[in-house]
Amino acid sequence: MKTKVTHGARIVLGLIFFLFGLNGFLNFIPQPPMSGPPASFAGALIATGYLFPLLKSTEVAAGALLLSGRLVPLALTVLAPVIVNIVAFHLFLAPSGLPVPIVVVALEIFLAHSYWSAFAGLMRVRVAPDSAKEDRTGLAASAARRGDSDAEVQS
Repeated sequence: MKTKVTHGARIVLGLIFFLFGLNGFLNFIPQPPMSGPPASFAGALIATGYLFPLLKSTEVAAGALLLSGRLVPLALTVLAPVIVNIVAFHLFLAPSGLPVPIVVVALEIFLAHSYWSAFAGLMRVRVAPDSAKEDRTGLAASAARRGDSDAEVQS
């Protein structure tokens, strides 16, 4: 059951970001006119010349990853600051549009919980760095398990 719900949440969140990201470039979903601080904020993003396209490209790429089911934890990580800004925008500048961002936050949190094993290593308080020699030994050992004969450990 949880697998179906996780799959559905991943598809819904992926569609939201993929479609709204593409809409930033193609304008196929008409947007209501903005005025006041929300319009000033959106205008500033566009006026930079790079931030709005970067934001929308990020949304499209992360949405595509969610839809494909590939690198889902990476997509969730990349979308987290985007979602924080969407919520802040609606909370402080356009509160009437807050219900959709709340759903997006719920989907993000649910999916992060569902993929928790991918994030568990990030949540350790104290982690010692790997030494360079251990890294090379580990790479050689994994190459040997794969059957690569060219793998050598250099000291």
